[in-house]
Amino acid sequence: MDVLVIGGGIVGLAAAHSLADRGADVTLVEAGSLGGGSTGRSAGGIRSQFSSRVNVELSLASKRVWDTFEERFGVDIGFRKNGYLFLARGEATAERFRENVDVQRDLGAESELLTPAAATDYCPGLDPEPFVAATYNPEDGFADPNLAVQGYAEAARELDVDIRTRTTVTAVHHDDDRVVGVSLRGRDATGSERHDADCVVNAAGAWAAQIGAMAGVDLPIAPRRRQVAVTSPARPVPESVPLTVDLETGSYFRPERDGVALVGGYFDGADPDRDPDAYDESMDIEWAARAVESAAEYAAYFGPDTRVKRGWAGLYAVTPDHHPIVEESVPGLVTAAGFSGHGFQHAPASGQVVADLVGGGETDLIGASLSRARFERGEALDEGNVA
Repeated sequence: MDVLVIGGGIVGLAAAHSLADRGADVTLVEAGSLGGGSTGRSAGGIRSQFSSRVNVELSLASKRVWDTFEERFGVDIGFRKNGYLFLARGEATAERFRENVDVQRDLGAESELLTPAAATDYCPGLDPEPFVAATYNPEDGFADPNLAVQGYAEAARELDVDIRTRTTVTAVHHDDDRVVGVSLRGRDATGSERHDADCVVNAAGAWAAQIGAMAGVDLPIAPRRRQVAVTSPARPVPESVPLTVDLETGSYFRPERDGVALVGGYFDGADPDRDPDAYDESMDIEWAARAVESAAEYAAYFGPDTRVKRGWAGLYAVTPDHHPIVEESVPGLVTAAGFSGHGFQHAPASGQVVADLVGGGETDLIGASLSRARFERGEALDEGNVA
């Protein structure tokens, strides 16, 4: 079977690797460089603390790969199991935390509900006073997305995946109601060439809706700009501190090395960036100041002497319910996009699901729960732990 994968981020690479591992002849095309879009601008979080069963299932299936990545792919991705610490300010959020932990533990995750005072055992600089509850999982953590891209890309090449960067999809071709290939144009080419395929995989992330439109498929996926600041805190953040999320304000931080910390938060507004090619990749200094101020409200590491060293902006590919669309959208076209900021951590399982759908049209991991038909049926999922 000939399969063409659109998108050289971590989801596309994981899909290409899984497909080739099952014997498919795979070509992967990426408009820029591998991992140069949303993947390379991720904070690298890997967690199982989600509120929906399907997101927890994707996390646990992916984690089996992340835990053994160096053994499988020969690349150390720097997976640091510092844990994730979620904080609740209100009783309604605390009650959702209790329900979330029950779901997570029922599926096999090691999550636990904590008092704010107990949370300071994991994050000593935390002020417990604003909070009423917390959740923590010691198996959560973060890794280097760029190293993961390298691992998947090299493993895919060893399976004879033809990886083409700086190659743009200009059209999607149909035969009756089936997608049968695409037209491609290289960066220096004067025209497009047709590439026929038994199946096309749309793993284009923030650009997935554009690819879907070429195939006559309306994908409810919108690009949204998110930012990260690299800071030198007023007080060094110990390297053992978890990725800490003040869920109701959207503020978060995590340690890097040598006392440095990443700081983020969702202060950009809710309007999507309609053109993913036109967004500003640089960090807004006003946003960075607000992110640091927000972190300083509940963590003693940050204060007036905190220095912002640098930062960046990237794109989330967001669906209305913050769950991806993973489906055969029309015959010959499989979509794996709209991960709403969770694409990096869910890529290994998603790649396996794509290979299932391409190979037989069904998958045991998620069933039909991530089809876009859920929106038409009024059966959108619910994900409360958006971070």
